[in-house]
Amino acid sequence: MGLYRIDLHNHSSLSPCAEDDFSPFLLAIEAKEKGIDILGLSDHNSTDNLKAFAEACKIVDLIPFFGIEVTTIEEVHVLVSFQHIAPALAFGSWVNDHLPYYPNNEKLFGRQLIYDEEGNQTAEVERMLATATTLGFEEVIDKALREGALAIPAHIDRGSNSVLSNLGFLPELPYSAIEVVTPRSEFEELGYPVLTGSDAHRFEEVGIRSCVIELSDRSAKALIAALNGRRCGE
Repeated sequence: MGLYRIDLHNHSSLSPCAEDDFSPFLLAIEAKEKGIDILGLSDHNSTDNLKAFAEACKIVDLIPFFGIEVTTIEEVHVLVSFQHIAPALAFGSWVNDHLPYYPNNEKLFGRQLIYDEEGNQTAEVERMLATATTLGFEEVIDKALREGALAIPAHIDRGSNSVLSNLGFLPELPYSAIEVVTPRSEFEELGYPVLTGSDAHRFEEVGIRSCVIELSDRSAKALIAALNGRRCGE
């Protein structure tokens, strides 16, 4: 057993309000410098930068989690993170099919940039990602868990886009964990593993809210096993 630093909640230049040069490669390099062992990329409503992220983590020797931050129809943010990239990309396509089309407003949200595996900017998403899907909160949680992903309500103690602020309560579902900005005893009492995540949209935010967890080894499999073992008093 050992202690490992994890950070499953980060964005790239693909996400609204992220800096244009915040590529998956820059995220991975900075995370390595900050001592992160297991790193997640979870752009808003899209998985288009996960292939570049996979290559970046391979180069710098980080354990990757392939994620997406889904905005449900209730405008609640949910982190969905996979151990492997293929199911993550498939889940991203499902989310994309349920994302209404509005053109992106660059003045309001900035550009939404895609990078390739060699670290080059290759495309720009014209569809606005900063909007709600037509997917319900419980629907997203259920599908994520059925497909073997970690399903984590994001930043539940924030005043907007959180399950507590938008629904008014935390439904009793088998979440993999819950994410908070500021850990407090009241969250531990909910019966789920409690994680913090940086929610980084720019270089200087990488690692600011990473957390340390005890695992059998430095692997995605070990993290999944650890979260499953702590869920709901198991």
